Amino acid sequence: MLARSTAGGLALAGCAALLAGCSSAQEPDVAHVATVFEDQGTDAGQRCDLLAPATLTTFERDASTSCAEAIGDVQLAGGTVRSVQVWGGGAQVKLAGDTLFLTETSAGWRVAAAGCQPQGEEPYDCEVEGP
Repeated sequence: MLARSTAGGLALAGCAALLAGCSSAQEPDVAHVATVFEDQGTDAGQRCDLLAPATLTTFERDASTSCAEAIGDVQLAGGTVRSVQVWGGGAQVKLAGDTLFLTETSAGWRVAAAGCQPQGEEPYDCEVEGP
């Protein structure tokens, strides 16, 4: 019985290590999408293409105009990447002046929320976010 328990524990630890490896392998892609989105040189159309579909829909509805027209009004502080965390199909990128949340879609990693500031124990307050 002890051997099974030990084997099960080793298998579980191996799976966790494998998942962590997959997550860390995705960190460069996640960081790239976040930095392109935040880059002041990125045009409005490209920035809108980097939004997750649900976020794009919500953003346009809340702005009462197209994303391309409204995205320029969003204040994005950007900066260098401080940390990247990937878990399953979600990710968080902390930049020097901003925090973004990303989601993995069939088209790759897309921004689910941007312009996010921590609110202590409360959820982040984001300039751009989905439902």
